[in-house]
Amino acid sequence: MTHIGVVSYLNARPLVEGLLDSVGLRLSFDVPSRLAERLFAGEFAAALLPVVDVLRSRGRCEILSDSCIACDGETMTVRVFSQVPPHRVQMIRADADSHTSVALARVLWRELYGIDVQMRPLAGGVENAHQHEAVLLIGDKVVDPRRGSFAYETDLGGAWRQHTGLPFVFAVWAQPPGGAGEDGGRLAAMLSESRDRGVERAERIAEEQAARHGFSTAAAVRYLTRCLRFRLDERTIRGAEVFARHCRELGIVPSDGVMTWPGARAIGAPAEGRVR
Repeated sequence: MTHIGVVSYLNARPLVEGLLDSVGLRLSFDVPSRLAERLFAGEFAAALLPVVDVLRSRGRCEILSDSCIACDGETMTVRVFSQVPPHRVQMIRADADSHTSVALARVLWRELYGIDVQMRPLAGGVENAHQHEAVLLIGDKVVDPRRGSFAYETDLGGAWRQHTGLPFVFAVWAQPPGGAGEDGGRLAAMLSESRDRGVERAERIAEEQAARHGFSTAAAVRYLTRCLRFRLDERTIRGAEVFARHCRELGIVPSDGVMTWPGARAIGAPAEGRVR
């Protein structure tokens, strides 16, 4: 039985659509920030990891598939909510469920406003979000009405696209180095095939899963069919390179933090120039 770890949010559902009834495959769902720990502990053969955790892994994992969770503009579900304009925000209370989103907020505040924004845990969950001047929420919690109302919202995917002109990659399928030989190759093929099936059925998935994840049907359809991207290509890889470089510059990841996958060059290696 091959055990894989999957993000528990709506955004991962198209990636696993073709895996739900697969014989010999067991899926475990968890928040993004816990999947890396479970993969490194040997619990999973592969897991859908935040890209920051891959960069921090120091070779303990490699990218397995060309499937991913990415955006090329607005994400809808990775947002900073604030009571003051973004350029006045000095501290953000952060949802701890995604390491990549926390890193992206730090990068954007430094790049856009010249602010080394302080990130602090959001204690007490989404229902306490309104008590703070600025909060970072991800996933289904963004559409949770308990978060309260804020004067300003910054969609981090949209801000990244506007600043760099590039897509942003949040999560990738990763496995321990070398995977499982031929079994790893078969798993990679299964993940890509599952993604293709899920993308084809994205509108139906949105309609079926919207209420379970707190979305309206219209918002879920827009989210899965227009906001998100699920395939690594040259532009998403370039976006990953730029993000990795910023993370190294800010000390978010080790100076030698890289991402690699079969048949591709290392992602995250230092590059000349600066994308705007």
